[in-house]
Amino acid sequence: MSAPAVAPRPDAAGAPPRPLPASLTPASLNPASLASPPRLPQLDTDATRSPRARLGFMAMVFGMFMAILDIQIVSASISEIQAGLAASPDEASWVQTSYLIAEIVMIPLSGFLSRLLSTRVLFTASAVGFTLCSLACALASNLGIMIAFRAAQGFIGGAMIPTVFAASFLMFPGRRRAGAMVIIGLTATMAPTLGPTLGGWLTQAFSWHWLFLINVPIGGLIALLVWNTVNIDRPDHSLLARFDWWGLLFMALFLGSLEYVMEEGPRWDWLQDETVASLAAVCAISSVLFFWRALTREEPIVDLRAFLNRNFSLGCVLSFTMGIGLYGAVYLIPLFLGRVRGYNSMQIGEVMFITGLCMFFTAPVTGRLLARFDPRPILAVGLVLFFTALWMTAQLTAQHGFAEMAFPLGLRGVAMMMCMAPINQMALGTLPPAELKGASGLYNLMRNLGGAVGLAIINTMVTDRSYLHRTHLAESVNWARDAVGHYRDTMSGALAGRLGEGAADIAALAKIKALVTQQALVLAYNDTLLAMAAAFLASLPLVLFLRRPRGGGGGDVH
Repeated sequence: MSAPAVAPRPDAAGAPPRPLPASLTPASLNPASLASPPRLPQLDTDATRSPRARLGFMAMVFGMFMAILDIQIVSASISEIQAGLAASPDEASWVQTSYLIAEIVMIPLSGFLSRLLSTRVLFTASAVGFTLCSLACALASNLGIMIAFRAAQGFIGGAMIPTVFAASFLMFPGRRRAGAMVIIGLTATMAPTLGPTLGGWLTQAFSWHWLFLINVPIGGLIALLVWNTVNIDRPDHSLLARFDWWGLLFMALFLGSLEYVMEEGPRWDWLQDETVASLAAVCAISSVLFFWRALTREEPIVDLRAFLNRNFSLGCVLSFTMGIGLYGAVYLIPLFLGRVRGYNSMQIGEVMFITGLCMFFTAPVTGRLLARFDPRPILAVGLVLFFTALWMTAQLTAQHGFAEMAFPLGLRGVAMMMCMAPINQMALGTLPPAELKGASGLYNLMRNLGGAVGLAIINTMVTDRSYLHRTHLAESVNWARDAVGHYRDTMSGALAGRLGEGAADIAALAKIKALVTQQALVLAYNDTLLAMAAAFLASLPLVLFLRRPRGGGGGDVH
């Protein structure tokens, strides 16, 4: 995704400087800082190194884990929720879609809110609201109430995700930042990987209500810990008077309708559906109005200046690609195991668990490498490994199970850690601290958009390619081939004793049709996995244009 053109930075010739935040005073500035965007006050280094600060940061990371986990935790249990709320399959899908649409609106907004309220207030309010909405979802008596509170849960909880990224740069200077990046990368990638597995287990062991009830004690504890341990910045309440309500409306319409089109488009044949076509038009118009407001307002709802930074722009492109690989693989592999192999949610979780396990063991190694070496070679190796893992996975057959898939799935876990942490560090590590909060929201938005666009392309490719392969296979399965006639006669003979001769012939033909459909589906999955692998290979040259952040960060580069 190309970066939009944005207004010149305050230090550009002829451009007026932006007003300083209320938290800054003339005494906190020096002559050098007047030539660059305003920076946040220096933090107390001893305070950020204290056990209390580390405890607060880990609480924030767990909050982010909850918010990302809840995107996928309901995916394996939609049928149970549908039965419990007396909804149709199409209606029940909104339990997940409403959360995604609301969350994707909050993520870029969180940067402005964090400056307005402070990191501590915003994150605590987000954790409390997320927890209360989770309880309301568990107690929902009909689908309408469930969808309303799922949307509120996604919107309020979405602020926790980018806030953690920005806080890690403010709280952990120098080499210690590499460890924070690894923890965040592990959390951001493991949550969607474990979501379907954990959701399936909770539903089978207890009931679907526990998909939401599990958040209540954890969310309450996180809110309590963050409120009492995190105090890294001050609020700037003067921003409220300059809040761009029209910008918020246009952004909500733009991102919300875009998410809907990406989610529902493949299911309803894209613009052939009236609702999808209408929302696509709303997306196009509102996007123009949103960018106009963002580029002309003195205090925009989303500050796009960060895209002037080369590392950040390239990092967003790589984050978009990671969204395709992360959410696409977590969606496609379970789909194969369920539709082709007939696995239940627990069996799928057992196969997918190898990815999370390899990520867990790779995380500390990646942290040590990032603390000592240039992150660019590490990222390059990670992209190559991700390509290799997807290419190896794209050799699926109808008999593939854990034994055949363990190595490529494990390799993907290793590759994911070697990609996510370096991208995080390089995308945000060369930005001035004053821009980190807004940039963090944009950066996380790109990963979610990558997932949304990736899933839309995946669903479209699977549908189109399976139809194409089914047509070609059907042309080959004809009575002129002795093997086809022999297989039909064998199946018909085996079933004749139970069904009768006429019914046995029909059942044998149905079996042949099912085999053709199954093989066409497997070939379509392989084609889609190869396309995903190509996306990572195409991203590899971008590493050459990245600059290495200095150990201290804060806008400095090698």
